[in-house]
Amino acid sequence: MNTADLWKRYQKYLCTAPSLDLTLDISRMHFEDAFLERMEPAMQRAYQAMDALEKGAIANPDENRMVGHYWLRAPERAPTPEITKAIRDSVASIKAFAADVHAGKIKPPSAAKFTQVLSIGIGGSALGPQFVADALSQPGKDRMQIHFIDNTDPDGMARTLTVLEGKLKETLVLVMSKSGGTPEPHNGMAVTAAAFKAAGLAFAPQAVAVTMPGSKLDKQAVSEKWLARFAMFDWVGGRTSEMSAVGLVPGALQGIDIDAMLAGAAACDEVTRQHDTRRNPAALLALMWYAATSGKGQKDMVVLPYKDRLLLFSRYLQQLVMESLGKRLDLDGKRVEQGISVYGNKGSTDQHAYVQQLRDGVNNFFVTFIRVLESGGAPVEVQPGVSAGDYLHGFLLGTRAALFENDRQSLTITVPRVDARTIGILIALFERAVGFYGSLVNINAYHQPGVEAGKKAAAAVLELQAKIVKALSTTPRTAEQIAHDIGAADAAETVYLVLEHLAANKRAKIAQAAGAAATTFCKV
Repeated sequence: MNTADLWKRYQKYLCTAPSLDLTLDISRMHFEDAFLERMEPAMQRAYQAMDALEKGAIANPDENRMVGHYWLRAPERAPTPEITKAIRDSVASIKAFAADVHAGKIKPPSAAKFTQVLSIGIGGSALGPQFVADALSQPGKDRMQIHFIDNTDPDGMARTLTVLEGKLKETLVLVMSKSGGTPEPHNGMAVTAAAFKAAGLAFAPQAVAVTMPGSKLDKQAVSEKWLARFAMFDWVGGRTSEMSAVGLVPGALQGIDIDAMLAGAAACDEVTRQHDTRRNPAALLALMWYAATSGKGQKDMVVLPYKDRLLLFSRYLQQLVMESLGKRLDLDGKRVEQGISVYGNKGSTDQHAYVQQLRDGVNNFFVTFIRVLESGGAPVEVQPGVSAGDYLHGFLLGTRAALFENDRQSLTITVPRVDARTIGILIALFERAVGFYGSLVNINAYHQPGVEAGKKAAAAVLELQAKIVKALSTTPRTAEQIAHDIGAADAAETVYLVLEHLAANKRAKIAQAAGAAATTFCKV
């Protein structure tokens, strides 16, 4: 395609959303007008499904739940006055709490003010807050410094707590868990509470629970008289919870303009609610995903934001897209094994990493460029008439052109800057696109049976470990012998792997190392 034809195609397929200061360029994706026309009936059905979702339809039938993350930024659209009030009250209480913490009205027992925030969560209770915190941080200007524990890795927790050594007395701890029984945040809380005890500090007066009312964590917070509690809503899934207390509490404490973020998301919802596909950027995103992957996940999505502040966007989108769309069964119970794999880093770092493969290697992907117009930073010329931001923009356009020259597809989202409103817009845009795509491929985008299966399997391993520890004796035995003795002969491999872990952590002893089959284990 020559330059003139490319320019005409760009003009024809550029979706402009003036109220959002956002454009979506789909001209370098492989589709024709006939595709958009052919998909329009399916797209209209997707609009109807989304309209029903926003009105309170049961969108998660296996859990008999509504899905209402769109109400978080438009409470007046909630299906009941009670939900509307709960959302508004939640936002008001979060803002009041943060203001009181910043003013020193709410303070720790042994320090003048809280200066640090430690947020403990997993999945949607970590990825969204981490992305937003990094994207909108203002070093030296943030009201509080924020830190995260997002795994049950002891070494990772120790590294975070080491940064807070000497500062625990002025650290506010957020513990996020919907049920209160999720192992990772529970473990992070236990390790953090132990660190407080070792420092001679009481944990409860500096702890805040973000959880479902009546949950195990909520009851613990009440009984131990924690500093505060904020409610999670049953109708908000983890991966779409950034606009709830999950994201708003840490964001408000850090000093982020949560009103602007909510307003940006609400504005994007208005634009992407319309049924005019050519003017709806979320609908066009979903259709491009369908076109690129044949509606079967046949290609990966590579997310390349050309802005350091958006480094964690691809990690956030991994959960949003892959947990929502990675489904074995469709809504009719048919085995479909759907999904779209997501990965990415940032430009122009990627010029020196995997762009080589993107251009010249296996063509199993499409690229989503995020283009930010305002460079920011100091306007220093690195060459006469050329700034560092000019180079960054040049790398984006150059990479886009180089990929297209070799038949690689890409789409480009352009925003003016990275601020709270823009972050709200981007989150809402992809949330809506995921919902539309789920309808197009006839899957439930709002449950996660695979995640639950993994949790159950992990619990089973821990039950097995307890039996292994109890069965250890001074007599050396192989993993196969121990497995037989505890009635788990068919799980000898897992028994061996658990024994390896126990031995590495000095909770078992390798009596003789002689390969997996012959290695023997005993008590320490």
